Amino acid sequence: MFSHIQIGARDVPAMIAFYDAVLATLGLVRVAPEHEDTGPAGAGWQRPGRYWPQFYIQQPFNGLPATWGNGVQVSFGAQSVEQVNAAWETALRLGACDEGAPGDRPQYGADYYGAYCRDPEGNKLCFVFAKGLLPVLEC
Repeated sequence: MFSHIQIGARDVPAMIAFYDAVLATLGLVRVAPEHEDTGPAGAGWQRPGRYWPQFYIQQPFNGLPATWGNGVQVSFGAQSVEQVNAAWETALRLGACDEGAPGDRPQYGADYYGAYCRDPEGNKLCFVFAKGLLPVLEC
């Protein structure tokens, strides 16, 4: 559906440390830069062995301070309810604010299990497990 998601960051080193730990619980790894980028400081993550989709944090290109978007939420797919729990618990341990403990959310789908928080800079995050999010195995 999309190639990448990018959000602004004010304290890039602190946010890199936050997302390194949280996204590792979901099996995501930081992207090694493939070329010299002349843009502002930032970092990105993806699944090992896959180029897309990617998640990035970066100081805004326009030089203005990064702010969270009202009504914006970045949702990360998990492979299990245990991954949802681990991501949410890691995020809270590292300074995120609770926006909804892990649990079933049948109003979003019969198999939807999610958890919500705001990262240390106020961006709303969701970690979700649902059977339709699992990769399709090919023979």
